[in-house]
Amino acid sequence: MPLEFEIAKGRLVGGDHPCFVIAEIGQNHQGDIEIAKKMIRAVKEAGADCAKFQKSELHKKFNKAALLRPYLTPNSWGKTYGEHKRYLEFSHEQYHELKKFAEEVGILFTASAMDQAAADFLLDELNVPFLKVASCDANNMPYLSHVAKKGCPLVISTGMQSMDTIRQVYSTVKPINPNFTLLQCTSTYPLPPEDVHLRVISTYQKEFPDVPIGYSGHEKGISISLAAVAQGAKVLERHVTLDKTWKGSDHAASLSMDELRELITQIRILEQALGTPHKAMRPSEMALHNKLGKSVVAACDIPCGTTLTAEMLDVKVSEPKGFPPERIYELIGKKTKTSIEDDDALLEDAIQF
Repeated sequence: MPLEFEIAKGRLVGGDHPCFVIAEIGQNHQGDIEIAKKMIRAVKEAGADCAKFQKSELHKKFNKAALLRPYLTPNSWGKTYGEHKRYLEFSHEQYHELKKFAEEVGILFTASAMDQAAADFLLDELNVPFLKVASCDANNMPYLSHVAKKGCPLVISTGMQSMDTIRQVYSTVKPINPNFTLLQCTSTYPLPPEDVHLRVISTYQKEFPDVPIGYSGHEKGISISLAAVAQGAKVLERHVTLDKTWKGSDHAASLSMDELRELITQIRILEQALGTPHKAMRPSEMALHNKLGKSVVAACDIPCGTTLTAEMLDVKVSEPKGFPPERIYELIGKKTKTSIEDDDALLEDAIQF
């Protein structure tokens, strides 16, 4: 199968296509739909391809005991974890409103489906263009089979998983739905550089050559994400925030909107710089080559009919341009058709080949 697929109408990922940038709003909206809309507009203006949220049906994602667990931390929006999550969770109606707003702004809209019921809502009712699978579900094989059968493109993060598990992810999803990407990810917020392991991108590229590989980052700053793109990441996901000091555990691992804009600007410059793997003299080099490129010149007076030796030849910047120095050894043993004065360039029509 090809190493590219259509992640949304008219937008391909993989191959030589530009890196697809997902701005992860997640739950950094503080439970306020107006903040969420402001963030959608901001990530569009920064140049992101997609604004992404997180959708849960809490009774399907958590058991009762987990929802009743006390959650008294500086980041809490309720006394229990259930109260905290309910405060941040948008309703189905609000998701329809946000998707409509994103369409008006002109940016793709999707969400991580944090459970199977949320996936059904996002795919069957909201009709998102692709589904994000969070790292916490990368080893949830029944869930992966279920969403793969929907036929929608999948973006699968792989934090907290082993290589054997990722092989199982591939073997589970690929026969059902070939349109998916795997993102190298380490699920730490914020992520220290020594735990990033960008070389896993290369491992994935070798292990899964028919799947576009990407990167989901939780580190501070933009340099590591740029390095991921340089290594061939075709999808990039970064959390974003309007204020890194706001309450919530994700804000510290998020980019400001200015950082997101700079990251995307630098990605597009980097993509131009990556160019092709084929080495050749480029048109932009011709002016300098014409000015300072060297040629073979005579190291002494060379009479007509002389058999050339290495001692008769030198390499200098010459006027006019002469025989290219990378081919100098082709001249050894050849005879001259004309006389060549000391320090003059050797022209190809002066040599018998």
